[in-house]
Amino acid sequence: MLKYLAKRLLHMIPLLIGVSMLTFLLMSLSPGDYFTALSQNPQISPETIAHLKAKYHLDQPWYVQYFYWLKNAAMGDLGYSMAYKIPATSLILGRLWNTFLLSFAALILAWAVAIPLGIRAAVARGSWVDHACAMVAFAGLSIPDILLALLALWFAAATGWFPVGGATSPVHDLMGPWGQCLDYLKHLVLPAVVLAAADLAGIMRQMRGNLLDTLRAEYVVAARARGMTPFWVVYKHALRNAINPLLTMFGYSLAGLLSGAFIVENIMAWPGLGRLTMEAFFQKDSYVVVDCVMMATILLVAGNFVADLLLAWSDPRIRLK
Repeated sequence: MLKYLAKRLLHMIPLLIGVSMLTFLLMSLSPGDYFTALSQNPQISPETIAHLKAKYHLDQPWYVQYFYWLKNAAMGDLGYSMAYKIPATSLILGRLWNTFLLSFAALILAWAVAIPLGIRAAVARGSWVDHACAMVAFAGLSIPDILLALLALWFAAATGWFPVGGATSPVHDLMGPWGQCLDYLKHLVLPAVVLAAADLAGIMRQMRGNLLDTLRAEYVVAARARGMTPFWVVYKHALRNAINPLLTMFGYSLAGLLSGAFIVENIMAWPGLGRLTMEAFFQKDSYVVVDCVMMATILLVAGNFVADLLLAWSDPRIRLK
């Protein structure tokens, strides 16, 4: 296991270097930079702008900028946010926590709802429960995240049951610890539901199909022939083998949640990496854009790694070598 872990960590290094280099190249190809708009301010002299460019190596070619960024990132310094006027490390970590919490909440919600519904739909195949689950899956896969997020905002504004946008209320700092936690959870509910919708539908359909295939296997038929109860046959013999293929979807599920989070965060004003990336991109804050892309890549690779570990834990026939 330790050898496998070390190998995966070593494989991450060229991947992260390639992603960061490509992001730097694409940012350099986009027209203008942060100081282009700053130069329109008559109160800022050209000498000041030239000094700032030289200080952050922005007067150098992109590969020279990348070299300085990579050297500082290796020491834990992710650069300086020119738009927010604070170190990029502190800015990224706060937004990273919000994105991780939103994606994790959506992941838990999707799997906690989809697995029981998929099992129930497979066991009650052809019944009204199966048809209802099929309709839920069809709606979840058909409605785009953008439209669902807009509908959620309309619902929140029309009913007043949930806050519209943001992660906390204006009086959050005046609340006690328990009140702050409830305030944060209240803001988290709608974005997590919107983000989990499409993932929930896909997992439920996959769970239903896997379980139906497993229930037709010979060892399950033999278990039924020995007089075992349906509950014992499904949950003891069939479910574990049916759920194994879903564990391989975990990494892809996290990737979909991260990409969906970029849309949901910008529409529902959730202060996460996705919203920060768009704000930094439009303000040409290149270091922050690269940092956000790198953090999203790390979360994605970590999700795939956790999926491999879960699959090995669930199926003793699989060994990580």
